[in-house]
Amino acid sequence: MAEEDKEYKTEDPTPRKLKQAREKGDVPSSREVGNMMSVLSLFLVAIFFLPQLGPMLLGTLRRIFENAGQVYIGQDTQGIHDVGQVTMELSGGLAAVLAPVAATMVLAAIAGVLIQGEVVVAVKRITPEMNKISPIAGFKKIFSINSFVEFLKSVAKVLIVGSISIYIAQLAVRGIWQSEQVTPETVLPYIGHYASILLIIVTFLLVVIAIADVMWKRFQWMKKQRMSIQDIKDEHKNTEGDPLIRAKRAEMRRRRAQQRITTAVPTATVILTNPTHFAVALRYDNGVDKAPVCVAKGADLMAAQIRKVARDHDVPVVENKPLARALHDVAEIDAEIPFEHWQTVAEIIGYVMDLKRNLNRTAPLGSSLRLFD
Repeated sequence: MAEEDKEYKTEDPTPRKLKQAREKGDVPSSREVGNMMSVLSLFLVAIFFLPQLGPMLLGTLRRIFENAGQVYIGQDTQGIHDVGQVTMELSGGLAAVLAPVAATMVLAAIAGVLIQGEVVVAVKRITPEMNKISPIAGFKKIFSINSFVEFLKSVAKVLIVGSISIYIAQLAVRGIWQSEQVTPETVLPYIGHYASILLIIVTFLLVVIAIADVMWKRFQWMKKQRMSIQDIKDEHKNTEGDPLIRAKRAEMRRRRAQQRITTAVPTATVILTNPTHFAVALRYDNGVDKAPVCVAKGADLMAAQIRKVARDHDVPVVENKPLARALHDVAEIDAEIPFEHWQTVAEIIGYVMDLKRNLNRTAPLGSSLRLFD
């Protein structure tokens, strides 16, 4: 059944699907990055810290062993106190020497997580679930493609690193036996030189392996997140709502808008039109309104409805294309129109008021009275 489901999951995951996966703690992560950073931290320690910390560590141990015969340990509680002092001295010396090493390794581990770009803390990942302890699921996981790839990677790393280590070890031993310049005093730096070469080579190889593994993990993760066409439809339905329900809601909004037009347009002072695409109903009651108020607006069919109601109730309709379009975009229902349109609208309202008082005058520039609509 699972294989059949995978066959239908041919579509790339949606941003919402990827977000949900991350929220659950399901992110692509590579162990090879951690291995690479561990070896890199050892390389940094060997190159930058070991030359300085090595003598310090030897000096600390030398002082402790040289003074071992001079340390007096008493009896009862005094003996415990004396042992505690010796232990504190040893611990303090070792901590001072090894603290930079530990700090470097911790920072490398943190960097290994950060450079993968997916830092997620999900409680669900650590929540106990019965299906996670299923023997059948565990058996399938052991013999999965991912497990086989991990096995091949481990074998390849052991063979490659082992071969390189043996080769460099042979070079070092051959140099020790054949060179007359290698003495007991110089053998440790000599071995350290070859160890540094080994760390450099291994680090480089692990960088290559880590990059390849990150790309593989991300490919596998994206493949696992693939969706079927039905999944995408279901997600769209869950986010946007069922199409039937959305259609009913849209119908309800249209009915409410029509009811509002029927009740609000008769109270308007003037209707501004585009002339056919937009219509804005404005009301201005001198002494009540501080500025013209938009009581209704609409486009296309709604604009036609506004013009029809205005004609039935003898509300003047004035055509002003740029003003009607601008007010339709910025005016809010039951709110005063923006200040920048006050002057133009005031001229139109004054013109309409004069017409109602039977005062013939020329319409404001850019406006014309629509006698039939």
